[in-house]
Amino acid sequence: MNLIQTDETDRVVERKEIPLFDNKAFREAVINAVLHNKWVEGNEPMISVFSDRIEILSRGTLAPAQTMEGFFLGESIPVNEKLSEIFLQLHISEKSGRGVPKITEMYGKDAFSFRENSIVVTIPFERINKVGNKVGKKVGDKKPLNSRRQKIIAEMRDNPNITTVELHNILGESETAVENNISFLRENGYIERVGSKKTGYWKVL
Repeated sequence: MNLIQTDETDRVVERKEIPLFDNKAFREAVINAVLHNKWVEGNEPMISVFSDRIEILSRGTLAPAQTMEGFFLGESIPVNEKLSEIFLQLHISEKSGRGVPKITEMYGKDAFSFRENSIVVTIPFERINKVGNKVGKKVGDKKPLNSRRQKIIAEMRDNPNITTVELHNILGESETAVENNISFLRENGYIERVGSKKTGYWKVL
């Protein structure tokens, strides 16, 4: 779900690619939630996805020998020592305690919420195209479309993963002609490519 967004604002040469959230911070939050979860009570960690954030909840509180200052400094005091050793041997985690500093580096200390019987890490989504924030040309500035371009938009709306080769077969046009029409549609704000050329999809605007 961590789609790569393209920021065309003030673009000069290269466009800026922005993920929905930081993968490394998310990974560290999940590992910490598993390692420090209070498994003896029979409850597992919980990951909740909302429209604007992900919340990773770990059951229990800080380790008895841990302080709040040491926690944010990355001093590693595992709640489950045996599980920590297994993760270390599998190279899933390290004893360096980099997880919390990595998360705070990206999202600050406010990303952590300490409740009575749990610790929650909130990973906010960074959406570049928010509601009411139009990027590119206004609707009134768009050039009218011929039937071929209207057909391309209709096909992309029905199948966002459609390829140039598939459009070439459907339209009976050369691949070059199809690519030229797609370029026109992108430049004039009718469509945009979300993600990479191989794994992304078309979004009709």
